[in-house]
Amino acid sequence: MDPLTEVISLLQPRTVFSKGISGAGAWAVRYSDFGFPSFCAVLEGSCLLAVDGQDPVTLQAGDFILLPATPGFTMSGFDKITPQLIDSKAAALVTGEIRHGRTEGPADVRLLGGYFEFNSPDSALLVSLMPGIVHLRQSKSLPVLVGLINDECKSALAGQDLVLSRLVEVLLIEALRSTATEQAPPGLLRGLADERVALAIREIHRDPARSWTVAAMAQLSALSRTAFFQRFSRTVGVLPMEYLLRWRMALAKDLLRRLDIGLTEVADRTGYQSASAFSTAFSRHTGQSPSSYAKENRLGKYQ
Repeated sequence: MDPLTEVISLLQPRTVFSKGISGAGAWAVRYSDFGFPSFCAVLEGSCLLAVDGQDPVTLQAGDFILLPATPGFTMSGFDKITPQLIDSKAAALVTGEIRHGRTEGPADVRLLGGYFEFNSPDSALLVSLMPGIVHLRQSKSLPVLVGLINDECKSALAGQDLVLSRLVEVLLIEALRSTATEQAPPGLLRGLADERVALAIREIHRDPARSWTVAAMAQLSALSRTAFFQRFSRTVGVLPMEYLLRWRMALAKDLLRRLDIGLTEVADRTGYQSASAFSTAFSRHTGQSPSSYAKENRLGKYQ
């Protein structure tokens, strides 16, 4: 697997919801912080979107938006009016199309929006490696994927949960790899867009158990130790060894949740020389012992 695919696989997207959204006339809505990842495709028309901590953008037909953590945001037409305050979690329970502004007549903008959950208890760490907002214009594939997700949400066919999970995985990969440029904010995507830094990231993911040092990473990237350290930190947004630690801990959590294996094997797979060394690092990083974490998060324990 490449690093982006691995991260999305560990996030384990599931429980997908989708609905139509439209607006007409003078309208503006202010949604509270939601926390779950959300997405939106503009089918026709245009509107304004202002996400907390991000520059406002004009959305047009063919645009796609992904908010990996969905902070508070304001969506509106182009008239200056006071936004209507909306509880995001309450609005998420509403079924059917949501209409903002004038209720009669044709809409000025029509969108398909939705949200989902990450099954991974480590999602905050992994989401921190992603941009706060993904905005793609005139995407050919993403509106199609959103349409497929919406259609599947309306169906009651066998295997729906699996189909929706796979569709969202594809949506995430397509959206995020389209944003993997040197202009992306610091994070995994920008790191993968840097050909030198990407060499180290891919090797870390390919062999996380290796006895890594910054010097070894720099050698892979054909850079001096200092140049690599500065370049990695600038593009990824964390220090090289911090990125390695985060990835090892994410893998360890996944192993502890999914597999009934001993700490020695988990330590071996994640680059620690002994179970005690792994336990110390895990406890320091998570605030609980590996055995406690496994008991609380083991898949299927309530089944």
